[in-house]
Amino acid sequence: MLRDTRAFTILEVSLAATVMALGISSSMIAMQTGFKALDVARDTTLASQILQSEIERLRLLSWSNTSTTAIDSITELPETEAVSLATMFSSSTALAEKFQVSRTVVRDERRPDFVRYITISVTWRSYDGRSHTRSFRSMYAKNGLYDYYYTKAN
Repeated sequence: MLRDTRAFTILEVSLAATVMALGISSSMIAMQTGFKALDVARDTTLASQILQSEIERLRLLSWSNTSTTAIDSITELPETEAVSLATMFSSSTALAEKFQVSRTVVRDERRPDFVRYITISVTWRSYDGRSHTRSFRSMYAKNGLYDYYYTKAN
């Protein structure tokens, strides 16, 4: 008496294992690509915050110097300078070391005594070693929008 037994052949088992291995390796590659994109997005957000913080700090400077102890005016800024992040990231020195910030100040050719173009660039390397840069360029004018007029409230 013969039994009717059914089983998978070696060919079917190896084909199923190949399909499963392909699916697992594809999902691992997709996850790795997603982690890279997440890292770049996170660092781009931090770079944007650095740019915003530095441009706001510069916006609060006056046009000409009123102090003899420190640089507190736009006209005294050097043409090119590396910006220290130690004050921005006081709680995390690793972040301050990851990002490099540079500032360039250029006089307007037609109005050199009244207009400066300020470019701030943030550069960093992602965990896979690729270099990324984000920049912001602004025009700073004497008696421009940065001036605040404070009045006493009655």
